[in-house]
Amino acid sequence: MAVTFSDLHTEQGVKSVEEHLAGKTYISGDQLSVDDVKVYAAVSEKPSDAFPNASKWYDCVASQLAKSLSLAFYLSQSLSLPPKAASMAVTFSDLHTEQGVKSVEEHLAGKTYISGDQLSVDDVKVYAAVSEKPSDAFPNASKWYDCVASQLAKSFPGKAVGVSIGGSATTSAQAETPPAAAADDDDDMDLFGDETEEEKKAAEEREAAKKDTKKPKESGKSSVLMEVKPWDDETDMKKLEAAVRSVEMPGLLWGASKLVPVGYGIKKLTIMLTIVDDLVSPDNLIEDYLTCEPNNEYIQSVDIVAFNKI
Repeated sequence: MAVTFSDLHTEQGVKSVEEHLAGKTYISGDQLSVDDVKVYAAVSEKPSDAFPNASKWYDCVASQLAKSLSLAFYLSQSLSLPPKAASMAVTFSDLHTEQGVKSVEEHLAGKTYISGDQLSVDDVKVYAAVSEKPSDAFPNASKWYDCVASQLAKSFPGKAVGVSIGGSATTSAQAETPPAAAADDDDDMDLFGDETEEEKKAAEEREAAKKDTKKPKESGKSSVLMEVKPWDDETDMKKLEAAVRSVEMPGLLWGASKLVPVGYGIKKLTIMLTIVDDLVSPDNLIEDYLTCEPNNEYIQSVDIVAFNKI
């Protein structure tokens, strides 16, 4: 019998996993299976100590995935890009539909994997969201699906009974969208990690700021929170922060920072900055300074977590 979970990005969803795992070690049967991978991919972060069953299970799946995949790819919370390339998220939507699978088919044209030249956690995330093997009408996606399934089968040999993962039926879309067009949060896959409400708001405010620059007005200021990620656990985080703060320009003021553990010895830098809107563009700051030489020796990627007008 298939197991159904909903809203796994919420505390209520994680609670359902906690209850399901009472007296169990795995989602299905007595061995790790693809069912564990699918649920793991849908949970946005490690469950807190308030959910001991789910937390222990999460660590178990993460450990097995780390052994199965190239560690550098697995630990990356963004796509690993060449040193001179700017960070760019890859987004797929509605992967349970034919249109969604078509987007994967087109993305895989001339490629073997979703990201780079090795199987990575990006492949696992997309695989987990595709409800079944793509038909022969999608040869690229079908071949890729078999490749991922084969690799996972080696490390997750348990018999899967099947899991169904859905989102809240009451989830509303953006304010401009009619209620009937509300989208399922779980259908949008950002390979840098689930997009939070804060990140959505930050993106909307950045777009609004760009439009507002066309109007004559006094220059305003904004407070920005960034996450700066290293290449691996051997990156010197003191030198990484020094590289970030070495970027100077009119209208830019760096603020407080802290290191936040990601896992397996890797930490990311979160740092505040204040900008004069007419003088500094956060996107240009990232693309033209932070992720370019020589700073990309330490910096793999930079994400804007929050963007607030002052």
